[in-house]
Amino acid sequence: MQIKVGFEITYTAAQPTPMVIMLSIHPSRYADIVGTERLSTEPDVPIGLYRDGFGNVCGRLVAPGGGVTFRGSALVRDSGLPDIVNPAAQQLPVDQLPDDMLLYLMPSRYCETDKLTDVAWSLFGNTPQGWARVQAITDFVHNHVTFGYQHAHHMKSAHDVYESRAGVCRDFAHLALTFCRCMGIPARYCTGYLGDIGVPPDPAPMDFSGWFEVYLSGQWYTFDARHNTPRIGRILMATGRDAADVALTTSFGRMTLTKFVVVTDEVAVA
Repeated sequence: MQIKVGFEITYTAAQPTPMVIMLSIHPSRYADIVGTERLSTEPDVPIGLYRDGFGNVCGRLVAPGGGVTFRGSALVRDSGLPDIVNPAAQQLPVDQLPDDMLLYLMPSRYCETDKLTDVAWSLFGNTPQGWARVQAITDFVHNHVTFGYQHAHHMKSAHDVYESRAGVCRDFAHLALTFCRCMGIPARYCTGYLGDIGVPPDPAPMDFSGWFEVYLSGQWYTFDARHNTPRIGRILMATGRDAADVALTTSFGRMTLTKFVVVTDEVAVA
């Protein structure tokens, strides 16, 4: 199958403002892009691309006074298969984890393992290790947290979500991956496109989505505490410790978001 993705995002600014953007498809999906991924700005300004420490593609630019509009589009080939489910996947003891996995056990900006470790062990200490434990965590967060865009707040942490029991997709991911870290399972935050493919249309309009991955049996597996069901057509854009590492845009000055439109649609293949 093929999926058409794209966006149009507009910011206004009173004066020229440096920015970092993370709006490209992740390099792990480059082989699936049909043709060329397109990224443009209006007015036209140069964008310098680089890779961050997590391997994500980032861009640097200076938005002109008045503001800037970003437009992107791509056609992506996808297997059409749902997220992999592997109940046999095993949790590795912390002392046997690769060195580069230890980062994903540590606390981060939105994932305060120190505040939630006792809660995690009280809830999941008796669950079987490995896939079953991650699924138990995902089930709990899915049932514990109520989804609603009115609950979104850029300062909300995993502990805040646990106590308020409300949030958006990134909040579900933050709480679930924090519980995983508390239980010794490396977990990272993911952001990307996720359209309503293979499921009934969601009455809430879709945009970029947040989910998480865990490291079991030597590889990363996808989990989604908001939807809690294997989904078709995820297109990864970036990974990091939490949402602070994968912000779509970061401005070094005052800017106002005035337009945000995202497209994720399956297209017929002749």
